[in-house]
Amino acid sequence: MTAVWGRAQQQDFRSRVRGCLLGGAVGDALGAGIEFDSLEAIRQAYGAEGVTDYVPAFGRRGAITDDTQMTLFTAEGLIRAQVRRDSGAWHPPTDVHRAYLRWAATQSDWGPDERRKDTGWLAREEWLYSRRAPGRACLAGLGDDRMGTVDQPKNPNSKGCGTVMRSAPFGLLVGWEPQLVFQLAIECAAQTHGHATGMLAAGAFAVIIHALARGEALDHAVQQSLAVLGSRPGHEETTDALRRALGAVRQGLPTANRVEALGEGWTADEALAIAVYCALVAEDVRHGLLLAVNHSGDSDSTGSVCGNLLGVQHGETALPPAWVAELEGRGTILQIADDFAMEMTQAPALHGPAGASSAWLERYPNA
Repeated sequence: MTAVWGRAQQQDFRSRVRGCLLGGAVGDALGAGIEFDSLEAIRQAYGAEGVTDYVPAFGRRGAITDDTQMTLFTAEGLIRAQVRRDSGAWHPPTDVHRAYLRWAATQSDWGPDERRKDTGWLAREEWLYSRRAPGRACLAGLGDDRMGTVDQPKNPNSKGCGTVMRSAPFGLLVGWEPQLVFQLAIECAAQTHGHATGMLAAGAFAVIIHALARGEALDHAVQQSLAVLGSRPGHEETTDALRRALGAVRQGLPTANRVEALGEGWTADEALAIAVYCALVAEDVRHGLLLAVNHSGDSDSTGSVCGNLLGVQHGETALPPAWVAELEGRGTILQIADDFAMEMTQAPALHGPAGASSAWLERYPNA
């Protein structure tokens, strides 16, 4: 990140980063309580329109799931990769993998290990030490210290949506070229899901977020991701899913049935297609998110991905205030969002040749 940022550019970028992470968490929380329910069951329980607000999940309203947990650790890993660059160690997939291992510890440990000073601040957030229906492939892929790679991925037959739902922060690397963002998302997806569709859908999603963060329109962002996808072996399922999402936009007014025609969202390509469709036809953020969660399938993941898209496109102030106010972990999400934006725009002032902030290096240890 070598560009010189003006104040207005910094403010716009921070709003988009906040919108992306908060929006994803809001969509995640909206779908958390109905993730395994059929559309018929949702309507029987909540009325003809389905859910129109948060419903209880994990003992409260506004609860987030593993989707938001992993997204936060993706962002934290990318910040630490930037910090470690000063030491000459520059391999972002390794730093993201270490961050995912810290997330995995929250799924098995009782709480943070205060004796370890190299874990950084996010892994010391006690509220994150809670299992929120994590995917089997994510847990298995992070069950040991070996890092999966594109050539030797973990879970080579897995193409679940666990890759897409955590990959929005890769797209927020706006100083990178789209192809590099795409490749990084793929390499980090391979750490838990080795099927081409699981990896490529994560890459395509990152490219879409990247274009939106730069102020481009969503339909153009999707076309850009299709262009990058087309040269990769095994792209057919992801390409077809995105094209079906674009085609569904032209079929008439948005309905739950049109959403369900795109799949249930358990696989990475279907989750991406549903989220893209709902974001494209959204009248506003509220409309798009409710459309994205009211279906028979992985409602929290499709809501999360759609929230990432709408949030980065419109910024934090477009999110429904009542949903933001009740969201679990709002303070933590805002901290990681603001830290990410500051790292990407003002890194030299935090840990450059002219000096380093001890507080910053304590939050994001160079280790």
